[in-house]
Amino acid sequence: MTTTQRHQNQINDQNTLWEVSDELWIRLAPVLVIDKPRKKSGRPTRDARTIFNGLIWLARTGSQWSQLPRRYAPKSTVHERFSAWVEYDCLRAAWAIVLEEYDQELGIDWEWQAADGSMVKAPLGKRGALVRRKPRAATPPTEAKPDVSAPC
Repeated sequence: MTTTQRHQNQINDQNTLWEVSDELWIRLAPVLVIDKPRKKSGRPTRDARTIFNGLIWLARTGSQWSQLPRRYAPKSTVHERFSAWVEYDCLRAAWAIVLEEYDQELGIDWEWQAADGSMVKAPLGKRGALVRRKPRAATPPTEAKPDVSAPC
């Protein structure tokens, strides 16, 4: 068993929300609808429930967008829908419903909550303040070279 499989088994064994149940989806579906005309033609839109499950997976694992399993949809599709839901304030309303459901199922300690994150990529190979390099000095002029066939 690989480390990834072991980690996935630990995730699956936890008593927590990983995917939206049918009962919860009945409450969430109307909140996540955005009434706007599509700008692009082509493929039909992806299922909102699958994409929302992908967002739950990202939130629960703390993974990067690039690590999102393909079963939820391509990362660009999930990110586009996430951005639209944030823009139209759908995600805030949906997340409130999810928290309410989670509170009823397992209980949330509302007295103390904390969140942690970082949005800055750490520079590689540098310690402390950024190191400033001195500009190179001008190359000194060279003397004319004697002709190759000239006698010594």
